[in-house]
Amino acid sequence: MKKRVVLPAFCFAVLSSAAFAKTVHADTLHPSASAVSTKNPVQYVEVHKGSYLNMRSSASEKATILLKLSAGTPVTLLSQSKDWAEIFANGKTGYVSSQYLTPSSSTPSKTTVKPSSVTVKSSEVKSVTKYVNVSTGSTLNLRSSGSTKAGIIAWLKKGTAVQVLSELKGWSKVQVSGKTGYVSSQYLTASKPASAASPANQKPPQASISSIQKPSSAKTTLKYVNLQTGSTLNLRSSSSTKAGIIAWLKKGTAVQVLSESKGWSKVQVNRKTGYVSSQYLTAAKPSGSSAKTTSSSGASAASISAPPKSTATVTKYVKVGTGGMLNLRSAGSTKAGIISTLANNTAVTVVSESNGWSKVQASGKTGYVSSQFLTAAKPAGTEAGTSTPAPVKTVTKYVVVDASDSLNLRSSASLNGSILSKLVLGTKVTVLSESNGWSKVLVNGKTGYVNSQYLTLTLPDPVTASSDTKYVNVSSVSGVSMYTKPSDSASVILKLSQGYQVLVLSEAGGWSYIQAYGKDGYVHTALLTETKPTGNTGAGGSNGSAGDQQDVIKYVDVNSQSNLNLRDSASVTGNILSSLATGTAVKVLSEAGGWSKVSVNGKIGYVSSQYLSDTLATPPGLANGSKSYTYKQYTVSLNDMVNIEMNAGPQTDRQYNTYLRDDALQLNNASNPTSGTVQGDKWNVRGGPGTSYWTVTQVNNGTVLSILSAVKGSDGHMWYQVKINQTWVNASPDDVKYYLDPSNFESDPIKSYQFLDLAASTNLQADEVNSRILSGKGILAGKASSFIQAGQTLHINEIYLIAHALLETGNGTSQLANGVQVNGKTVYNMYGIGAYDSDPLNSGAQFAYNAGWFTPEQAIIGGAQFIAQDYINAGQNTLYKMRWNPDAADARGNAAHQYATDIGWADKQIVQMQNLYSLVTCYTLAYDVPVYK
Repeated sequence: MKKRVVLPAFCFAVLSSAAFAKTVHADTLHPSASAVSTKNPVQYVEVHKGSYLNMRSSASEKATILLKLSAGTPVTLLSQSKDWAEIFANGKTGYVSSQYLTPSSSTPSKTTVKPSSVTVKSSEVKSVTKYVNVSTGSTLNLRSSGSTKAGIIAWLKKGTAVQVLSELKGWSKVQVSGKTGYVSSQYLTASKPASAASPANQKPPQASISSIQKPSSAKTTLKYVNLQTGSTLNLRSSSSTKAGIIAWLKKGTAVQVLSESKGWSKVQVNRKTGYVSSQYLTAAKPSGSSAKTTSSSGASAASISAPPKSTATVTKYVKVGTGGMLNLRSAGSTKAGIISTLANNTAVTVVSESNGWSKVQASGKTGYVSSQFLTAAKPAGTEAGTSTPAPVKTVTKYVVVDASDSLNLRSSASLNGSILSKLVLGTKVTVLSESNGWSKVLVNGKTGYVNSQYLTLTLPDPVTASSDTKYVNVSSVSGVSMYTKPSDSASVILKLSQGYQVLVLSEAGGWSYIQAYGKDGYVHTALLTETKPTGNTGAGGSNGSAGDQQDVIKYVDVNSQSNLNLRDSASVTGNILSSLATGTAVKVLSEAGGWSKVSVNGKIGYVSSQYLSDTLATPPGLANGSKSYTYKQYTVSLNDMVNIEMNAGPQTDRQYNTYLRDDALQLNNASNPTSGTVQGDKWNVRGGPGTSYWTVTQVNNGTVLSILSAVKGSDGHMWYQVKINQTWVNASPDDVKYYLDPSNFESDPIKSYQFLDLAASTNLQADEVNSRILSGKGILAGKASSFIQAGQTLHINEIYLIAHALLETGNGTSQLANGVQVNGKTVYNMYGIGAYDSDPLNSGAQFAYNAGWFTPEQAIIGGAQFIAQDYINAGQNTLYKMRWNPDAADARGNAAHQYATDIGWADKQIVQMQNLYSLVTCYTLAYDVPVYK
């Protein structure tokens, strides 16, 4: 019985080469050698003779070193921003510290060298002994890098001797008491200061915001603000009139003076630490002052005030790069509807900002845009003359407080901000920005502000020792989901089985932030216990059905004339791996900090999460094609099919809870066994504690297995849950049923491709396929004409052939695809035909030899002929039928002529097919869907 339904025709518009290369947000395409303009200035490397300048992959001292450039090397300057220059040298594009470039080719004469930017021969580095010279009772911060924002490693007392390794821009790299770090050069002297304490250093204090104290060894002086009545004194974040203002101090405000230098006093007042001009402080309280003081904090809250915040609207400008567009949404969420798209340089009126989103008015419409793509600077010049905005850099840091204390995460950068959460020692946070002693951070799915001095770049030592070890305690056979965020709607990283041991890093709001299998994520706190469960209450079965653990599929959602960059790191400065067209399907592996780690077209990388959608948008320009469905009725039921397939040994790469009966093992400890040795051959390892469960695999005599738990089965035997280190095992009946049931896939825009009729050519263009699909695909690169010839000659879908070959050859890199010697001849096999599971390389190579596939082209066309003859033209004209062959099962009652043993084989082909179809001009889609009794 067949039913036929015809739907309206459609066609995808082809992206031009120029449009295909455009980006959707603030991205910079690295130029090739041919793209470097002759107008770019040539400069020269200026370092010590014998030293080298490091050229890095991005503008960061932590980035990968691409080249080492010797003194005098000419380079082409592409762009320059702050301390970094983007250059082209020796055929490569990268970044160097701009201070080591000079427009003159004369002999370099640099006298100071920054270790992270320049490599110096160790024999040339000479250290000098200097001494810390600060006010008596004060200390000098030893930091992790040459910046006042860097983490504090230790505090150095007056007179401490240090070994100066290098000096640059007011900072000295020093060694002291086994530690290496950076100090401000102005507080070092060549001679030991008088009345210096014996050299020592101590770790910075650990305290919560509510209990800040000065070091026990420091001596402070109480002074008072003295200026004209009605005026206020600026409390700044550093000793400069350009530094940010933390607060305003009224006349008569009492402050604790921690240190003084060059006309500035470092003070503490009302739990804030900052700098004020020393000339406005006096030892005696001025007359006529109204400020009240307290002995503990130095000033009452009434005596200081924060700088006022303007409530007026602000004009900003869209900055997404030439050709890019910014989505104006109905709410502050990437899932909200798109009201309009704003071109680069569009002026908008910012009404308010919150959690990374700006409420704006533009072109008579009000909506929300991502704040990172707005700039306060009015663009100079026209659209063509604009440049991409500076990348938003994030840093991972850790909370450093007393083990018994916590750090307040607040709603604003103020002690008056409401407390959103309390962060314990060692909590990992993503620092989005820092200003005036506060850090805007993302932690546990929340964005807020914390005091910067209680963050460090390195994980504090006490964290591991004080972190709690807990165990998964769940009665469900599906296990516990570990999420990327503390939300049930977040992406699932992995499933944790009953009794699995995890490391709990922090707990908040009913969620625990844990480490498991080398990954970090969130689980419900209620599903963890401090003691290991004695039995497996979730005995038997897999960790959920196959449907529970399906890959999370999302779709690229950008303008039809733009593309989304896939990068090698979660940053707009990451290298671009490829550009993804709108509608491209990606498998989301994890999400964090606005970035999604995805797998797409054989590559793993990162994309901006805001440009992914849960649903596939209707492609533009639908016309001139057709889409039809044919339904074929079978006399077997779905359950009959499951029983038939279970007898054929279907395989899966999923992991199950596996059990072995007590009489199969010799235990290492009768009362508390942790391992057992198999006694005898061909013991069945079951998917549950009893012989009624399916056989997952078999083990033989002498095999040593780890024992995870024990449970008494219905047969009276003790069954041990054992760990099986095997990639491919027999699939469970539930998983087989999931993949067999067409209703699980028919309505899905991508998964339904497994029902696509493959007995039709797609009429592709060779140049387009080579440039967009096969570029960089190993042995398959440039072979589009062979696939097209095979499709047109044999009446077979070229998209399927290409997707099949990419999967079987590992994107053109497998040994079988690149040639294997058989009887003195090199043979090729592009589809894995004849490559049996027991010995795929030799059996696949022998098949290719017998078939006469002695060139890659012969393997592509000849292999396609085999697929067409043996499968597609033989009635197995869909991926589903190639895997399961329902016609044979219906006619003969057993499994026969199946292309693969992997139950997920058809499902694994379809994402690649969708992404290849998104690059095609016009095509016809005809579906052939089975219907079981």
